[in-house]
Amino acid sequence: MAGLYLEDFEVGHVFRHPLRKTVTESDNMLFSVMTLNPQPLHIDFDFASKTEWGRPLVNSLFTLGLMIGISVNDITIGTTVANLGMTETMFPHPLFHGDTVHVETTVISVRESKSKPDRGIVEFEHRAYNQNDALVAKCTRQAMMLKRPA
Repeated sequence: MAGLYLEDFEVGHVFRHPLRKTVTESDNMLFSVMTLNPQPLHIDFDFASKTEWGRPLVNSLFTLGLMIGISVNDITIGTTVANLGMTETMFPHPLFHGDTVHVETTVISVRESKSKPDRGIVEFEHRAYNQNDALVAKCTRQAMMLKRPA
């Protein structure tokens, strides 16, 4: 199993995830349609061409999901019990079709569960960057993680 157990996380450790993704128009359109989000800033090239950006923005919730998804294989696949929450979510720079996303994750805190002896809570800060290293998304996520089996 590729995921890490609670005991494997060290506060301050930074994971530089090797998986990267170039975001396509299809990614953005499909996500917007699947989530019933008709925001013309994401799906209408004519509308978007008349904004300060001059082109469609990638749906920010797609960006959030991609950022966390890129981290899964390196840190939580098979060892996470549940996402408990996400806070301090921000999108300081837009993401556009054709941008390539790479992600870093820092371990903010680690603690054992007070009620369940086989697990604990890890707090992560995920950061997504485009190909020019502009920060396009950031969030703090709390995940319930399994402890190593006895």
